[in-house]
Amino acid sequence: MSPPIFTILLSSLATGTIITMTSHHWLMAWIGLEMNTLAIIPIMSTTHNPRATEAATKYFLTQASASAMILFSSMINAWQTGTWDITNLSSEPAHILLTVALAMKLGLVPMHFWLPEVLQGSTMTTALIIITWQKLAPMALIYLNINNLSTTVLILLGLLSSIIGGWGGLNQTQTRKIMAFSSIAHLGWMITVSSIMTNIMIMNLMIYLIMSTALFCSLILSKSKTIQDTTVAWTLSPTLTSTMMILLLSLGGLPPLTGFMPKWLILEELIIQNLIPTATTLAVSTLLSLFFYLRLAYTTTLTLSPNTVQTKFKWRLKLKPMAFFMAPLSTISILLLPLTPLMLL
Repeated sequence: MSPPIFTILLSSLATGTIITMTSHHWLMAWIGLEMNTLAIIPIMSTTHNPRATEAATKYFLTQASASAMILFSSMINAWQTGTWDITNLSSEPAHILLTVALAMKLGLVPMHFWLPEVLQGSTMTTALIIITWQKLAPMALIYLNINNLSTTVLILLGLLSSIIGGWGGLNQTQTRKIMAFSSIAHLGWMITVSSIMTNIMIMNLMIYLIMSTALFCSLILSKSKTIQDTTVAWTLSPTLTSTMMILLLSLGGLPPLTGFMPKWLILEELIIQNLIPTATTLAVSTLLSLFFYLRLAYTTTLTLSPNTVQTKFKWRLKLKPMAFFMAPLSTISILLLPLTPLMLL
């Protein structure tokens, strides 16, 4: 793809999300979501193979269906109340349609089946965009409508997502599918706490975006598409493999790393609200996710694949754009826990 076209598509992608996040009118929010979807389809289809075409088609169908449901819910609300204001969603059918549509957009259980398949058919960079930037617009709509959505339904969706996200990743060997199930599990945590304390949800989203971007940068640099590929990542850079291991442990939510902070605050908030069974289920579901993070960390850092003496080391000094992003993102993903009191202000 030529640089001018790629620049236009990326600009449209960013503009669509920003329009949705800043709009007060349902039609403007819908236009932003449609711009966003239509901009990423060509980016997904740049690699001319059947898997990429299939992934782009699946992505388009799910996102278009979800956008149509958002439009239907806003039309029902406008029909019954006479207002198109995003924060004024008072009709019950509109609430139900909006919850289902946003769950489909985010890939929450039980509308999650498209996400692993779409990520597996995309390139690593496109997969990174789908599980980070593409989550911002739906999360903004949830944030704006949080007073109108059902707390019980959101907590149930969050619990199911955290369990299925952990369970689904256990049997995977492809790093992109593992990251897809990781995304589902993390979103489950965010949705669970969204109706109780929105500022913790936003902080969790920010930390998740930073950690996922840092890990994807390291996977792109080491060209690790399967678990088997990670066993030879040490030939590229031993420092990179060590960083990858710590990033995976941080994504798993182990103290004293950054990933522990949102989990700790969410569990604390759930216990304060006397939702002990919910907090227990979430904590246990984390163990499922932790298993596949630990497996990836083990193959990356603690195993050496069978090598002959004449193993050629890959040339290490060739700097790539991803390497520049990795340094600050990895630092934040690892060392932010002591700043927790500042985050809560």
